[in-house]
Amino acid sequence: MIRDKCLYFKRGYKYQVSRDYRIKLAVIPFEPICLPFVLMDTAGDTIIKAGYAWNGASGPTVDTRNTMTGSLVHDLLYQLIRLGLIDPKYKAYADRMLKEICIEDGMNRIRAACWLWAVKTFGGASCKPDAEPKEEVAP
Repeated sequence: MIRDKCLYFKRGYKYQVSRDYRIKLAVIPFEPICLPFVLMDTAGDTIIKAGYAWNGASGPTVDTRNTMTGSLVHDLLYQLIRLGLIDPKYKAYADRMLKEICIEDGMNRIRAACWLWAVKTFGGASCKPDAEPKEEVAP
């Protein structure tokens, strides 16, 4: 058998986009973003490509269909902040987008307001570079 000796991986992801997802965001990156699973131009036109992985909602909550897109966009924006590709000032925008998208997708406004409070209160650490999942190796 011929194979690579090591497998490189990252923990912490529950979901994976299966078809490209497009969204126009009010975000101006420092320069156009061209990552393996994300494209964003300087006008905020964004493509989250098939294969992008995210972890859904964090904390004491349940992922439901009306949370999936909001959590995807929110997680992406936090990741772009962690990677230094967009200004940290966009954390507040990411938090608002989570609420707005979830409501648009059918979430109860009270639940959405609770989610907004939670990410505003506890989400700051998730925007720091050291929160980015680290590459691991097996064996």
